Amino acid sequence: MPEAVLLSALRTPVGTAFKGTLRDTNAYDLAHHVVAAAAERLDPALIDDVVLGEGLYGGGVLARHAAVTTGLTHVAGLACNRHCAAGLAAVQEAAASIRAGMDELVVAGGVNSASTSPRSRFRVDGEWVEPWHPPTHPDRPDAPNLDMSIAIGWNTAVRADVSREEMDAWALRSHRNAIRAIDEGRFTDEIVPVKTPHGLFSVDEHPRRDTSMEKLAKLKPLHPEIEGFSITAGNSCGANDGAAVLTVASGRLAEREGLAALGTVRSWASVGVDPAETGFAPVKAIPKALARAGLAAGDVDLFEINEAFASMCVATVGRLGLDPERVNVNGSGCSIGHPVAATGARMLVTLVHELRRRGGGVGVAAMCAGGGMGSAMVIEVAAP
Repeated sequence: MPEAVLLSALRTPVGTAFKGTLRDTNAYDLAHHVVAAAAERLDPALIDDVVLGEGLYGGGVLARHAAVTTGLTHVAGLACNRHCAAGLAAVQEAAASIRAGMDELVVAGGVNSASTSPRSRFRVDGEWVEPWHPPTHPDRPDAPNLDMSIAIGWNTAVRADVSREEMDAWALRSHRNAIRAIDEGRFTDEIVPVKTPHGLFSVDEHPRRDTSMEKLAKLKPLHPEIEGFSITAGNSCGANDGAAVLTVASGRLAEREGLAALGTVRSWASVGVDPAETGFAPVKAIPKALARAGLAAGDVDLFEINEAFASMCVATVGRLGLDPERVNVNGSGCSIGHPVAATGARMLVTLVHELRRRGGGVGVAAMCAGGGMGSAMVIEVAAP
């Protein structure tokens, strides 16, 4: 069975939805931007497919649209949706096809434009209205399908006994890690700047330099009517825009074409849990993926665990006994943001580059996804 290797890992900067620099750049343009950037790094004729996660658009195939605008008319394109884990699932789909011997080179990742989605929320008389959003599970009082602050954030905090102070501290750490990464240029090699109507966009704009425990503590809970509710905008992910892709190829093709591999996909796993326990899905997905790779948590150099809510990261680290200093070392959803369909691929991109910066190693990207889903992938990155 051929190995699935990673030839490139690229992303756009992450924008703040509705008011950020990407607010007028739609998903089609974001998809074109990253697919074109990946294609120009190799012979486009080698590309067998483009697989892109999409979470808010629906009804079309962003991957085929990007293939056509990029000149890859010989490529079919595939839309992939596993809600928050859509971008991660797209890379898994690509790796599976390559390991099965069906394809030899696939560009895979995810695209998200909450700002321009026809199903985005908008204000009516000062209130946010979301006319329709594709649900991931039947609506339930204990797991609302349109309010993840309850279904994921609050449920996880209550069931894992995570305090408001612990969540705020995790969020503050996330912002500090992201700001340090920006200042040290850690994201430079992975970001492909985007020309927008508002200027050239090259730096993630969601992380806050001025946040503090005092400021986070002053934020009001999202549901003050629920006694003790401790989920706030500060210890939750942002609403964001962005795109990310990885070029996944067979080891045989890379060797034949003289293409240097950044790393190798070792394994992956996806799980389902009760929708009310969505925040605990990574606790099951991570060990399952590691077991498939013949590894244990102690063999992992770095973890990327999406901060949909700080509570689920605190709970995952605690239940799996992970070293927090190996988790989200460059920030995550609370700081960089969560461009839903792109986040899984964005985490992989950042993980690849950070491991290379450190001389290589084993990394795990994991996340929960609305409706009781969770997914994880294990990669091994070569020394530069």
